[in-house]
Amino acid sequence: MRVYPEQLASQLSTLASCFLLFGDDPWLLGQCRQQILSAAKAQGFDEHIQLVQEGQFQWPELQQEWQSLSLFANRRVIELTLPQAKPGTEGSQCLQQLLATPNPDLILILQGPKLAADQTKSKWFKQLDSHGIYLPCLTPEGPQFLRWLTARIKHYALTLDKEAASLLAYLYEGNLLACDQALQLLQLLHGQELVPAHKLHEYFDDQSRFSVFQLTDALLENHTNKAMHMLAQLKAEGTAMPILLWGLLRELSLLLAVKQPGADQRQLFNQHRVWDKRQQAYKQSAGRLTLSQIETMLAMTSNLELALKQQGQENWILLAHICLLFNPKAHQALPQFSQ
Repeated sequence: MRVYPEQLASQLSTLASCFLLFGDDPWLLGQCRQQILSAAKAQGFDEHIQLVQEGQFQWPELQQEWQSLSLFANRRVIELTLPQAKPGTEGSQCLQQLLATPNPDLILILQGPKLAADQTKSKWFKQLDSHGIYLPCLTPEGPQFLRWLTARIKHYALTLDKEAASLLAYLYEGNLLACDQALQLLQLLHGQELVPAHKLHEYFDDQSRFSVFQLTDALLENHTNKAMHMLAQLKAEGTAMPILLWGLLRELSLLLAVKQPGADQRQLFNQHRVWDKRQQAYKQSAGRLTLSQIETMLAMTSNLELALKQQGQENWILLAHICLLFNPKAHQALPQFSQ
């Protein structure tokens, strides 16, 4: 039976004979494994046997462990790791034979990398799935990641403002382990106090003379020379480019919304919690730039982000040109970049 990791806790009051943990996310694999082992311990499964299908491993080892009586405990957990998620012909037959007659005093945890579609249709997998629980531990993306992040923030009883949560999502999507560690740090430092976005930036780079918020303020206010100086300092001091891209995408997305015909600016500013002083900077910036120019800048920033995430390319020259384009005069001076 397929069960998603966030649903596992509801399935552990009565333990299944077999748990299949396969996926590409180490944090999810580790969390699911620990939940199962903790539940098993609480229900009297006091002995834990670990096997790995590598080197000199022979399938009779698993059969022997399955059939032997424990000298120390009545109930046992046998954990078998398949590094390639391929038990082979002998292993497939062995697994099917063992689960054909489930033993209430034994639990099998089978784990490995992400399964291909044809592997989930194999006889051994179907046999084990029919007697147990299959947990696909795949790294969540997009809306699924946001739901995961929201749940973890609640788990740690944290209070983050909207921009702080957005920054965490931007920086950590695809890396649950690092994100969870960041949340643990925030819990240690803030407890249940409100965590604003600028505090997160301090933790990521507390040596910078300038912050991404100071940079975007300078851009909105059309202080080009000041913004270029800030950007140079931020680069020299090792500020992570993803933080800068997050700031630019946030400002350009809001500018695009403000610039739309018939947009209710008051509602937008309230929705995004833009205080009065900054509202004027948005209005002036939206007045200087055309809708087409903002769309071009947003597309350029998105492409730069994509190149960074997919290919690891940090194009600081292009980033500087995007910052220059907050001044409408630059769109004529830099046509090769703004088209």
